[in-house]
Order: sequence, then C-alpha cells, then structure tokens
Amino acid sequence: LLPAMRCFYFITVALAQQNPPVWPSTVKVFGPGDPGIQAAVDAAYATNGGKQDHGQFSTSNYAFLFKPGTYTEDVPVGFYTQVVGLGDSPDDVIFVGSKGVYCEEGDSQFSIGALDTFWRSAENFRSTSSYNWFGGSYGMLWAVSQAAPLRRVHVDTNLVLFQYESGDAAGFASGGYMSNSVVEGQVTSGSQQQWFTRNSRVGGWLQGVWNMVFVGVDSAPSNHCGTDGGIPVVTAPETPAIAEKPYITIDGDGLYYLNIPAVRFDSVGVEWSAAAKVGFDQVFVAREGDSAATINSKLKEGMHVVFSAGTYIFQESIEVTHPDTVLLGLGLPILVSGAGKPVISVGNVDGVRVAGVLLEAGPVKSSTLLQWGDGGYGGNAMNPGVLSDVFARSGGPNRFPQVETETMITVATGNVIGDNLWLWRADHTDAGHTTPADNPCSHGALIEGNDVIMYGLAVEHTLQDLTIWSGNRGQAYFYQSELPYGVTQQQWGDKGYVGYRVADTVTEHQAFGVGVYHYFRDYPVVAHTGIQAPASLASSFHSPLVVFLNGYGTVEHVINDYGTSTHSNGQGGAVVATWCGGAPAPPPPPPPTPTPTPSGSCNVGDVVQCPGKTTNCAGNQCCPDNSVCPSADDSWDMCTYPKMYDCTTGLTWVV
Repeated sequence: LLPAMRCFYFITVALAQQNPPVWPSTVKVFGPGDPGIQAAVDAAYATNGGKQDHGQFSTSNYAFLFKPGTYTEDVPVGFYTQVVGLGDSPDDVIFVGSKGVYCEEGDSQFSIGALDTFWRSAENFRSTSSYNWFGGSYGMLWAVSQAAPLRRVHVDTNLVLFQYESGDAAGFASGGYMSNSVVEGQVTSGSQQQWFTRNSRVGGWLQGVWNMVFVGVDSAPSNHCGTDGGIPVVTAPETPAIAEKPYITIDGDGLYYLNIPAVRFDSVGVEWSAAAKVGFDQVFVAREGDSAATINSKLKEGMHVVFSAGTYIFQESIEVTHPDTVLLGLGLPILVSGAGKPVISVGNVDGVRVAGVLLEAGPVKSSTLLQWGDGGYGGNAMNPGVLSDVFARSGGPNRFPQVETETMITVATGNVIGDNLWLWRADHTDAGHTTPADNPCSHGALIEGNDVIMYGLAVEHTLQDLTIWSGNRGQAYFYQSELPYGVTQQQWGDKGYVGYRVADTVTEHQAFGVGVYHYFRDYPVVAHTGIQAPASLASSFHSPLVVFLNGYGTVEHVINDYGTSTHSNGQGGAVVATWCGGAPAPPPPPPPTPTPTPSGSCNVGDVVQCPGKTTNCAGNQCCPDNSVCPSADDSWDMCTYPKMYDCTTGLTWVV
C-alpha cells in the first residue's frame, strides 16, 4: 500500500503582544496626582519650544498620554509634541489649570508670530482654561499654523487661535485645523489667514482674514464670498463621508485599546460615541531603531502598528497588504525614506487607516513618500481608506546634505479620504533660506483615484504643479498653498505651472475654499493663473482665491481666465483676489507696437517690453509687477520696485 498522503498548511499566526505595552522613554503616561508631570512637560518645552521657533528642527519627539482624571498642571505644547487623553470620551480627561493645554506663537515679532508654529497636536480631553492671554482674550490658546491639529477636544470657555504680544499687530498665523470638537464659548481666529473646521460645534466664530472653511459644523457662520462686507466664509452643511482618526484608550485594569471609529456619511457635529476596540495584544508598538523588515513582519501577521515618538530611517517601504490595518503615530514620529523607496506603500485593500505621522524625503530620490494603491483598484465607498494628520516634507532638518523626492503623496486607489494633510517642500532649513536647487520636489499631491475626498489639504513650495487631480468625482474642502519662492520666470511662469490643477480628462469635481498664495521672493515672475481646471468645471469651485503675500510678480487670474490679478499695491501688505462667479476678466488691450531700438539698449522714454511680459511700457511708468519701466529715467522711483533691468545703459539685470 502507498503511504498515506500528507498535506501541510502553513498559517501565519500573530503572536500576542504585551498589554500594557512597554513604552519607550519618548512616550510618557501620567495619572492624576502623579509627581513630576509639570517638570516633564516643561523639560520637553525647553527642548522643543519657546521663542525664535526654538526646536523647529529638533531631534526629540514627545508623546504625553494622560489617564482619565483631573489635572491641575499647565501643559505647553512645542514642536514634535502630542498631548493625548486616554479616556473613552474627551470629558474623561480634564485640565483645570489656568492655562491648561496651550500653544503660544513661536516668535514675538508680529510679522513671524505663529507662521512657523508647526508639527504638534492635542487630542481627546476637556479644558476649562480661563487665562487672560491678552486684552480680554481668555480661554484655551492654540496659536498655530499648519500640521498642528486639535481633535476630540471639549473647551468649556473660549478658544483663541492667535496671539498678540506687542507692537503694531497680532502675530501672523497660517493655520490650521480642528475637528470633532466642541467649543462652548467663542472661537476667535484673529490674525489667522485661513482655518479649516470639520464636524464640530462652536458657540460662535469671530473674525477671519482670507479663507475660513467649515464642513459639517453645528452653528457655523454663513457663507460669504470674499472680504468685502463680511468675513470670508465657505460653509458646507454636511460632511459627505468621514471616519475619525483612530485613538488610544486605557481601562481600569491598565489595559490599552486601539479605537477605530466607523465611517459616517452626511454627518453634522461631533462623534464621541464608542468605537470598535482592538486590544494592544494585537498592536505592535514600534520604537526608534526598529527596521522596516521588523515592522512588516508584524503587519503580515495581521497586526496594527503604533509608531512611538522618534525618528525612523527606513531602507524599505512599510507595506500594508491587509484590509482594515491601522498605522498610528504617537508624538509625530518622523519616518524617513533612507534608500529612495516610498516610506509607506498601501496595497489594493479596503479600510486602511494611516494617521499621525510625518514622512520625510531622504538622500536618495524617491518617486513618492506615500503610495496608495497601484491604480488598478477603485476602492470601496462603504469602507474607504483614510489618511488623518499625515504630513510630509522635503528638506528642513539638515539630516543629509541633500534630499529629494518627486512627489510627496500619490493616491492611485479610489474612495480614499484625506483629513488634514500638509505637504511641505522646505522654504527654509537650519541653514537658512532655500533655492530651487535645494531639496527638490516636483509635486505635493497626485490624486489619481476616482471618488477621493480631501479635507484640509495644504501644499507648499513644490517646483511644478503643487497638486494634480486626475481622478474623477473628486471633492476638496479647503486647500491652502504657497508657490515656490525662488523661481524665475523661465522656471515657473513660462511653464504654466499652477497651485492646483484638475486634469483635462476630469468631468466632475467639487472644490470649496481653494487658496493659492504667492511670494516670488527673487524675481518678478508672472503666472497666468493660480488654479487650472477644465472650463466646464470652473463653476464647481466655491470661493477660490489667490493672494499676493510679498515680493515681486503677479498672478493674472484666480482660476483659468476668471478673477482679477494679484500683485503689489505699492502700499505694503497682502493683496487678495477671490472669484465669486461671473464672466471671465476682459482681455487686456493689445500692447502698443514698440519703437525699434538697438538690441539690448534704449533711450529714456522708448516703448520697451516689461520684464517677463508681453506688456510694454514707455519711460516713467510702472510695469504690471510694479517695477519701474526699463526705459524710465534713472531718477524716477514712483513704483514699488526698482528696474528689473535697465536698457538705458545696456541690458543689465539689477535684481
């Protein structure tokens, strides 16, 4: 007889992790009355906080986790610091100190203020703060810019989103994001240039500079396009689809749970009810020094991963191939592409959540820092993938002599939701200002999948189109961007690059509060438009805007050929153009025919071409970028900027 046939089955079995986990030193867990809380948070702030944006490129990260109970400590929040309550409800962890949990602007000089107050967060607690910060502005202070979210916070008093210290004005601020929160009193946004609020309830909202966007917010202000006659507000009454960010809780026995909120549709207001719980025996807690291979082995076992505060330099991608997997960062862990691979690669699977991480370009050029799908899967509307508080950067810390990535985030799968993303090509580093040759990155976001929704997307300083949206039926709720500072006319204006592009093949797209800002620092660049979309979709943009911040140059239109130009008004300060619908701007009159002049030279008063333009000028006139006409008399100085070149003495570039 033949021996019995034997079949062997190889099954991957997840080995249970320790619960409670052994946290590294970068994660501190406190209980009410524990000694040393104030000393610990103050020490972190001394490293990563204070004026002159101290700690902006620090190598230290901190996560402070607070068990349910009441705390009298005041907790300042600096760079790479996260304050998290461990209760099932925000009301389970209460800060009753005068200041409570707070963030001050990073610089006392008002023209800097909170403009660089990045990379921090506060979540899942209640604040009774009553501190009078300035001039009767009392309550919880959160004077921040990008990548500094508030989530699941209950503020008993007021919420103040800016700071006045001294001088001529309140500190400038370029925020910001809040969701799933309740503010019983007023929110005062003050000098905040823009702000995005989702699924919250507020007692009132005061002030707004350029672009205040509300989605699914109970008691949100009414829509008002532009700054004439009111504050600029874009309000969408319901949030079409969202799953709140995963969060961590602890029970009475000291066991930890990963909470995974369900997807909601057409929602208004907060969601603080119980979420699906996964015990930490099924969660791998990564710590600085763990390799991608180690983490991937846990993911293959079907585990979720929590990245502890720290910096991880990966030689391979973190690969997510199981549906419904959660990657959650604590203390804004920095995940670096060390060998030119995407930091995170998500397969064609449903329900993946990636949250609370900072992705960073490395010394070898990568195609992207996050790759979601391969383009062959349409996703699942009932179980979408979600990115929450996912930030990326090319440059900033001088970790390597040069860093580079082609794109920061690529979404190739359909039915993915982004919720608070800031994608930053650094305009400054530890060493000072950057040029286009430094830390190159072409695009912030490539959105290729259909039915993708982005809430609170911000992209800054990339060297080509900042965002390209080629997927159909996309929805964007709040977009903030800054064009690159140091580019020339040939590098930007002549190439037709824009801050936000919807591909010609797209037939459906909705966008609410899309803003493109420009500060052409070094050259008088002229760009045709800030936003480019198929002509049939222009009316699907609600209150788009372009803002001249400073420097030289002009953007001629807001979207396509619609909207007025933005350039210096000669009086200092920003110039805003918001398109509220209507016909395209009329074409400019044809330029006069220039009088022939010798090549490279002219006489005072000759008709000559303005820098970087087909527009002509003659003698003592200002060009569209407010620079002096090249054929003006040398003593004439009535424009904002001097001659970009002077043809009266030969073709000489004078910038």
